[in-house]
Amino acid sequence: MFAYIVKRMIMGAFTVWAITVLSFIVVQLPPRDAVDRLFDQLMDQGYGGGITESDRSSADELRDYFGLDKPMYIRYLNWIWNMVRHGDLGRSIAYWDDHAHYYSVKEIIGERLWLTVILTSFTIFVTWSMAIPIGIYSAVRQHSVGDYVFTFIGFTGLAVPDFLLGLVLMYVAYAYLGQSVGGLFSADYINAEWSLARVRDLLNHLWIPAMVLGTSGTASLIRIMRNNLLDELDKPYVVTARAKGVTSFKVLVKYPLRVAVNPLISTVGYLLPSLVSGSVIVSLVLSLPTLGPQLLDALIIEDVYLVGFIVFMLGLLTVIGTLISDILLAIVDPRIKMTN
Repeated sequence: MFAYIVKRMIMGAFTVWAITVLSFIVVQLPPRDAVDRLFDQLMDQGYGGGITESDRSSADELRDYFGLDKPMYIRYLNWIWNMVRHGDLGRSIAYWDDHAHYYSVKEIIGERLWLTVILTSFTIFVTWSMAIPIGIYSAVRQHSVGDYVFTFIGFTGLAVPDFLLGLVLMYVAYAYLGQSVGGLFSADYINAEWSLARVRDLLNHLWIPAMVLGTSGTASLIRIMRNNLLDELDKPYVVTARAKGVTSFKVLVKYPLRVAVNPLISTVGYLLPSLVSGSVIVSLVLSLPTLGPQLLDALIIEDVYLVGFIVFMLGLLTVIGTLISDILLAIVDPRIKMTN
């Protein structure tokens, strides 16, 4: 297994490298660069009554500062080299302070990255902890009242848009639970230092976005788990085990469940990046400080280095998730063999 993991890690490194190349090229395909878009945005906001010629002349200085005056392949090689050698992810073009200091990508995504990881991990935990038991119950108690109820809830979860469910939960939390809604923190803890009180406040706000982001995934996994388990329960090896006197619980856990859970494990590869990049609308509705809205804003302004790192991270999550799912499948299902 060790040789297999090393081989997959090498292949994953080449995959992530290809993703960074494509993303770096695609974001710069429009004819105008990020500096032009930045000045246009300042003009639209009425900055100083409009951009003067002297301001326009500073565009060349900005291009030189960010390296935009160099060929694309030079910019890419410098970005990769600085990231690998010094941990420098580049500087954002769209974010600066009153002293004209342009923030580094690391400064911008710092807390957003960790909050995204926390929200994603909690959402995956909620999704799996609900989908697997409910799917097992619906399969074992096929055509029962509970099966019909969970089926109805599952189809409803697939049909209702995530952002609409988010608005409903925000109203319920505010009107009936007296909880502040929107964001992941109360107003007193948004810019506070990390402490036990801030962690508790985060946990109090985490359940709404986790339920919204995990609803459609939970409903889908319930149906997958139920249908796969139903296919296994009627197979000859299950009937034979029951005929030999093996208890129903042992038969279920030892044999068909291990096979039926395979499709759920295989979803880890795309579940991790999808929760990060696919929650943009929900994050905007719920005012979540995650990477989804950050990626959208960076794409609009063509913030090359910010987009490049976020896409790099999404590719890395895809590779890691696929490797984890392959290893778990080999552990759960003995029929799967890892070969070099």
